[in-house]
Amino acid sequence: MSFLKTLFWVIFLVGFTVFAINNWQPVSMKLWNGLWLDSKLPAVMGASFLLGFLPLWIWHRTVRYRLTRRIATLESGAKTMAANIPLGTPAQGTTA
Repeated sequence: MSFLKTLFWVIFLVGFTVFAINNWQPVSMKLWNGLWLDSKLPAVMGASFLLGFLPLWIWHRTVRYRLTRRIATLESGAKTMAANIPLGTPAQGTTA
């Protein structure tokens, strides 16, 4: 799985690099109150990607962290419960 994740990111970065080389053009964006931002197209595309990707990635990691902690708590509780259950008592009238 790690190989596929690495392969995906390598293909993505190669594709973005090819895009950046072929589209190195200045763009102007009106932000607010007459404020204009002049930048290169790949920088705008990269910033847009990060603006959409990072919040969701952070949210995913926090949910994963919480669930991992919850599972660890439940597993330790199950181990404790299993350790406290008596294995069995001898039947009456038998000698041990």
